[in-house]
Amino acid sequence: MEDLAEFIAAGINCEEQLITVNEQVKLRVITFEPLMDTNNPAIIFISGWISRISAWKDVLIEMSRDFQTYYVETREKNSSVIDGEVRFRVEDFALDIAAIVDALDLRDGTFILCGSSLGATSIIESCRFLKQKPLCLVLIGVNAVFYAPIIWKITIFLFPPRFYLIIKPVIKWYLRNFRLDVYNDQAQYEKYCGNLNAANPWKLKKAALEFIRYQIWSKLPGIQIPSLIVSASKDELHDHENIHKISSLLPGSKIIDLELNSISHSPAVVEEIRKYIGELLNQNNE
Repeated sequence: MEDLAEFIAAGINCEEQLITVNEQVKLRVITFEPLMDTNNPAIIFISGWISRISAWKDVLIEMSRDFQTYYVETREKNSSVIDGEVRFRVEDFALDIAAIVDALDLRDGTFILCGSSLGATSIIESCRFLKQKPLCLVLIGVNAVFYAPIIWKITIFLFPPRFYLIIKPVIKWYLRNFRLDVYNDQAQYEKYCGNLNAANPWKLKKAALEFIRYQIWSKLPGIQIPSLIVSASKDELHDHENIHKISSLLPGSKIIDLELNSISHSPAVVEEIRKYIGELLNQNNE
């Protein structure tokens, strides 16, 4: 478990809690709260599949200067408390997000849903379950599908989780040589290696088996919430063409390109959020 003191800027209060999202699942939620009222919307932040909070350290420090920030660790993370057998469909992640919004008692238009990769996909999926409407969505490297070659699908199905230590180096080798641009963004490879090292293999397998059947396309046209879509065109793990297609099908969205995954995981993304909120408020005042 990370030392949260490393994530706290001066003038920020931090606390963590377990929030019950249904009878079988509790999720860890870390709140970063500016001591001075900023009048800005709160941000509920949902990171990617098996992503660790350390990957978002600089973003959270910058974000919490201006926004009350709720960092949610999703059900496949080690921190989730699960009683019995549960599923790990994207729909289940979406229902968890809706339950978190309810538990935090946030009103219409007073919060932003911000997520990366699987977190962003789950946010889109959650919109049909939300009782309260966010001011906007911020979708970083959003996935339309979760691509896996047939050999990996077979491997996921056949390998017991107890053999994870054997297959983990092979996954890293595959990412380094076939899916990531380590020349331009070595930091992304190192981040994913850390994620794999910290992953829970039992939860990981269950989620992977669910994700490989998922597609987002039918969920997009009905969403009437302003959305900032953050792409990184040199990030080979998140399909740039699919992200543009999502933007074209998501009414009222704006897309920006930060080129590298490491930049989309930096304080630069917080500055883009600030600018986007300013644009929305100017439109509302016209």
